[in-house]
Amino acid sequence: MKDIDMVNVEFEWFNFKPDIDFHGLKSLTRQLFDVDAQLFDLSALSDLILSQATIGSTVKVDGEETDAYAFLTILNLREHQEKKIVKDIAEYLLEKSRSNPALSTLTSILTSPTSQVGLVLAERLINVPAEIAPPMYSMLIDEIEAAVEDKEPYEFTHYIIISKTYHEIESALDREEAPRTKKNKAGKASKETFYFHAEDEVLQKHALAYGSYEYTKDEGEGMADSKRAFQDMGIKSQGSVILIESGKFEGAVKAIGEYLSPPQ
Repeated sequence: MKDIDMVNVEFEWFNFKPDIDFHGLKSLTRQLFDVDAQLFDLSALSDLILSQATIGSTVKVDGEETDAYAFLTILNLREHQEKKIVKDIAEYLLEKSRSNPALSTLTSILTSPTSQVGLVLAERLINVPAEIAPPMYSMLIDEIEAAVEDKEPYEFTHYIIISKTYHEIESALDREEAPRTKKNKAGKASKETFYFHAEDEVLQKHALAYGSYEYTKDEGEGMADSKRAFQDMGIKSQGSVILIESGKFEGAVKAIGEYLSPPQ
């Protein structure tokens, strides 16, 4: 049996720094939106996130002057509704909510003149542990409370979390090479949903609505083959949306902490 080298890494949390975090943040937002990232001006999105210095946080390993390994923030869709990037994201969410009956509630929330929607954006590098999520979400709640006390526009009726999930599908490459008996089973896909962000499974339990959607720029099985899991299955990524009422958000964050607390 091989010895496994364990690397101890110390994560640190920081506020956003516009002069340091632009490129790292842009890269993480590109990862979050996956193939549909090309639909958005991610530079404008990064600038908007960085303009909110007291809301949200980054996680780093080698000090504040380095690129973020993870980030979490929230944007007020109504406050920024005239900005093109926010319009583009809101229209994208509307389009996707109409593509899945499970997300029909999202349509009415996004179009209601009385809704104050906070868009939660969170992403981390693939090898960063999920245990960093609870403190980020807890800090976000504290930051929102402080901002509301200061009469800043962060009093929300609903929270929308954009994320992504995946399921495994049989590789098209394997199917071509398979003998006829095996081809009869071809195309069978696992319906089990896997989470890139483990906390999403908890957030869904507190949600008013949640569901997945196909990416607009989905490239089909070729894309799945480029993301093979354990060398035998393709990974089919999908966008994911979770809608939570404001009164349920704090409880959801507490549940994330209980679910993902690091072992003592």
